Amino acid sequence: MAVILTLVRKDIANFRRNRAAVVVTFLVPIVLIYIFGWVFGLNQKDNGPTGIRLAVVNASPNPGAQKLVDALKADPAFRVVTTFVNPDQTTRPLTEEDLRPMIREGDFRFAVVIPADVVRTDRIGLHLKILSDPRNEIEAQTVNGLLQRTLFSNVPELLGQSLQARAKEFLGDSRFRQFNRGLADTVASAFGGDPAKIQRQIESGDFGLSRISHPASPADPSLRRIDNAAPAPAAAPAPGAPAAKPAPSSAQDFFSRLIKIDQEQVVGKDVKSPAATRLVGGWAIMFLLFAVSNGAAAFFDEANTGVFQRILSAPVTRAQLLWSRFLYGVWLGLIQLLIMFLAGHLMYGIDVFGHLGNLLAVSVAAAAACSSFGMLIAALAPNAAAASGLSTLLVMVMSATGGAWFPMSFMPEFMQRIGKFTLVYWSMEGFLQVLWAGRTFVELLPILGILAGITLVVMTVAIWRLNKKAIFA
Repeated sequence: MAVILTLVRKDIANFRRNRAAVVVTFLVPIVLIYIFGWVFGLNQKDNGPTGIRLAVVNASPNPGAQKLVDALKADPAFRVVTTFVNPDQTTRPLTEEDLRPMIREGDFRFAVVIPADVVRTDRIGLHLKILSDPRNEIEAQTVNGLLQRTLFSNVPELLGQSLQARAKEFLGDSRFRQFNRGLADTVASAFGGDPAKIQRQIESGDFGLSRISHPASPADPSLRRIDNAAPAPAAAPAPGAPAAKPAPSSAQDFFSRLIKIDQEQVVGKDVKSPAATRLVGGWAIMFLLFAVSNGAAAFFDEANTGVFQRILSAPVTRAQLLWSRFLYGVWLGLIQLLIMFLAGHLMYGIDVFGHLGNLLAVSVAAAAACSSFGMLIAALAPNAAAASGLSTLLVMVMSATGGAWFPMSFMPEFMQRIGKFTLVYWSMEGFLQVLWAGRTFVELLPILGILAGITLVVMTVAIWRLNKKAIFA
């Protein structure tokens, strides 16, 4: 037994000396648990996405429409945009004509239009529009649910106004007022309350539906019994989303028939395989990062076997050695990306060949950025084990915060800003701009420039660090 315990102490001592093993065993899980905690709102009062840019155009003079805008502004999931910034930095209210070009340019991905005819005059009901660029399916379905929840929770007053307008047109002015007065007297006699106040509520469109949508105790006791007896309406499913199996409730069916929501997909509506096109870029860049990280570990194998000594004894500098490994990584990464996209084309029908030239340009830039990341790991880490642990930590953190695993909008805004500094985010953005949005090469230049800048900065740091490092122990 004493021999066994001695050997156990030996293993513990070796583990403590191996900092990479300690990092992978303890630090990586803690960091990922921290990130997942923010994503799923474990330390937040309100779960769900935050700070999603939502454009809102209110073309209706109806006060109820402004209440709807205020409700969207109050929702922490959205950062509502209602103004357009001119080239001279002056601002003006957004119009519906502004929305489609701005969505295509990526200023925001979702917009709500409250048209002038929000209160229907041809029949009882409301008319609204939702424009979108659903490049991330989870985010798009979540936003649709949040929007429809807010809409259904705040439109009862507008529905009441629509009902009043149709009743007035049908009955005539005098009979209409007489009807409202009789209805108010009936409600007051049955439930109590001031008939004049109830009549004013009815004429403003308030039939108590707003308190049906918000089942809290109503301020007016005359309608409390009615409100408490009615269920809250459920949001109608978004067009194009998978149909829910349970049968819709009567309240849901009632509101979905009265509220007409025009949904328009501005970008990506002609994509052949939407789900696969959205996902393949994130998967490809994550696997590529792991591949180049393994290449960084191979750097130490050559150092340990004496290959580097023989190479550096010739007229070869350390910088040239690193650049050669970098170019090899770009070649390997490009081949891997193209094979993955080809597999996506064969298995899921992704339109690769229709965008082959631009996809090749983004793939080269992404492969270069990933290869430079591998060279930085090789220059920073003291040995192969440390390189493996450090690369695992950084790849998983960049994949999580850069949007490869789940929508960035599910994270707090400060983590969304951090994610935009990762090469995962910009590589995925490049792939989506090509395969989803169908951008031209000129339109891709900003993203290609950012990836090239990341490559240059990271390689500069890697060469500087390698020149200072003792690579032969």
